Amino acid sequence: MSLLPRTAEEFSSAEYWERFFKKRGEKAFEWYGDYNKLCGVLHKYIKPRDKVLVVGCGNSELSEQLFDVGYRNLTNIDISETVINHMNQKNAKQRPDLTFQTVDATQMPYEDGSFQAALDKGTLDAMASQEEGALAGRMLMEVGRVLGVGGRYVCVTLAQESVIKLAVEHFVQVGWAVRLHCLGDPESHEDSSFALPVFVLVCTKFRQPMPMPILEMCQGEDGSPMRLPGVADLLSVVRERQAYAMLRQRLRTATDVSSTPSLTLCHANTGQPRYTLTVQDCAPGAKVPRANHFAIFIVPQARESDWLYGTAEGRGQLAASANFRRLIVVAMHRDQEYTDMQAVQSELSQMVMELSPPGMPANQQIPFLSVGGELGWREVVSRGTSDLSGQYSVEDVRGEDGQLYRRLVFLGNEGLVQSESRLTNPAVPASSSQRKKKSRRKAKPSVSPPSQTPGCVLTVDKGFLCCAHHRVMVAGLAMLVKPMLTLESARGIPVSVLLVGLGGGGLPQFLRDFVPGARVEVVELDPAVLKVAQGWFGFTPDDRLIVTLGDGLEHIKNLEREGGHQYDVIMFDVDSKDPSLGMSCPPPAFVETAFLERVGKLLTPRGVFMLNLVCRDSVLKNSVLSRVRGVFPRVLSRAIDGEVNEVLLCPRQAEEMGQRGEAGLPPTLLTAGKTLQSALCMNSSGAATYSPQIDITELLEDLRVA
Repeated sequence: MSLLPRTAEEFSSAEYWERFFKKRGEKAFEWYGDYNKLCGVLHKYIKPRDKVLVVGCGNSELSEQLFDVGYRNLTNIDISETVINHMNQKNAKQRPDLTFQTVDATQMPYEDGSFQAALDKGTLDAMASQEEGALAGRMLMEVGRVLGVGGRYVCVTLAQESVIKLAVEHFVQVGWAVRLHCLGDPESHEDSSFALPVFVLVCTKFRQPMPMPILEMCQGEDGSPMRLPGVADLLSVVRERQAYAMLRQRLRTATDVSSTPSLTLCHANTGQPRYTLTVQDCAPGAKVPRANHFAIFIVPQARESDWLYGTAEGRGQLAASANFRRLIVVAMHRDQEYTDMQAVQSELSQMVMELSPPGMPANQQIPFLSVGGELGWREVVSRGTSDLSGQYSVEDVRGEDGQLYRRLVFLGNEGLVQSESRLTNPAVPASSSQRKKKSRRKAKPSVSPPSQTPGCVLTVDKGFLCCAHHRVMVAGLAMLVKPMLTLESARGIPVSVLLVGLGGGGLPQFLRDFVPGARVEVVELDPAVLKVAQGWFGFTPDDRLIVTLGDGLEHIKNLEREGGHQYDVIMFDVDSKDPSLGMSCPPPAFVETAFLERVGKLLTPRGVFMLNLVCRDSVLKNSVLSRVRGVFPRVLSRAIDGEVNEVLLCPRQAEEMGQRGEAGLPPTLLTAGKTLQSALCMNSSGAATYSPQIDITELLEDLRVA
């Protein structure tokens, strides 16, 4: 678009506009949209009987069109004498009462309060860069002077942040009400990169300044106003609208499998997040049926953290299975009500069409895909705030296997389920074969919410460990069992465990209830986590299950300094609070060499150190493994299928475990695993209504030397 200014500074100079209009000639230049685009919002705020000042009219046909539909009290001003002469000549016969005057908007000759409305289409944008905003400030002062009480300044703008900030702060300071409408894209341009939406700023003058700022944002010309607390909040919403327009323009012009942008759709009235949309394009060489342009996949509620929906790799696999040029993956948010799938489709249809791929035929039917046609189910049963980790939510959900689960989710990282336990009816014993295996390949149909049967109380199933890395840690206890040890003698040997990181308490409770002779000490930094574990996850401390609130690092240092403390097992299952690190579990200080040496000194001769390692940075991960190998003579590793987690099992002493047998395990460890399995099943002190649901041999099969 060669006639658009090359720099913002050009907008505000009289010389630029003189050159512009002479070059443009008699053809109207509809700056930021024409009458058809703007009429809805203009008629809403400017009445035909109003005396209207049109600031910086240019050669736009807007005033002529307003005049023709009944606005007969229009005074048009512009700094360019050339355009004013042209517009007067053009309208002399057809619209003799339409007035055009050469006037500097910063020094207007009109009396105070002589207009009911001032219309500005792009003039504020043109002037705002001059004199560091001082020129635009003088124009706004003059507009305020010539408007009467109840008068409105209606400004069509692209809402560049410095421009809109200048105007909004000015009118807030003088006590006017401020409302901003986002109308969407401007009229089409030769330059397709010109994709910023058009805004209409409406500022209303009161007899007395408003004691508190009134700041509102509306989507479209008729959207309900959303009240905002401050100027910064209004500017933030403007940036979001502009970013969305740029994203939409990019998606309209190209597909890109390497880019998977996401956006959040919020409730128009409350501003609360309602849907998160992630765009997934197919690979360039994929064989996609000609008719498969575009589809929408609705993720069942509470399943957004599943591997298939919550990771880039999973969504890529989902898109490949769906086999469309573009797939939009839609996740629903907690604390929002969704009636049924039809209602969700109706709500999303218009918005998702704006994200369609280039080249899609008009009137193309867009399929909505889902798992079994269901929305899934989630019920928030508690919420609170941790001083260390922020807001959290405890929620019951229906899993992909049809079972009910209870989750602890810290809302600062909604993609991560911090703790999870399965719920059960104690009157119905769980089968040992029931095991939650997260499918990485196929999604199973979801099920409707549970019926509220009178007298049916669901409790946490203490015999079931949802987290695979917890099950591996339990299986690692087989390393404590000596070869050829009988079941009876194994049950008679006490086991002391130190666990850093409580979570929902499922792992330490399992150890206390099912491991013969286990005495478990847990160190937890966050008091809120302990409260949640006791209140919602069935965690019950006693003389064999002790919790110490404090820093795990300092606790272990103190134990080592005091002397006299030793444990058969030390487990680290503690997350890092720093999201910028490539390692989310444990915090780096827990795997420093000096600290690992302290851990080794606290182990009994037969002791084992167990570490839940979650590290996406390969260099950092290798560094951690090198340090662990430098302290412990043997390090075994078990990766968690489909997860980043890897459990390290590190005995204090290296003992020859023999060659691998037919099952892939050293026979001695296999025998120890079977002994442990039997001991778990026979020991259920304090958990008589539950049975351990774990397969030790299966968990040990994939152990390897790290």
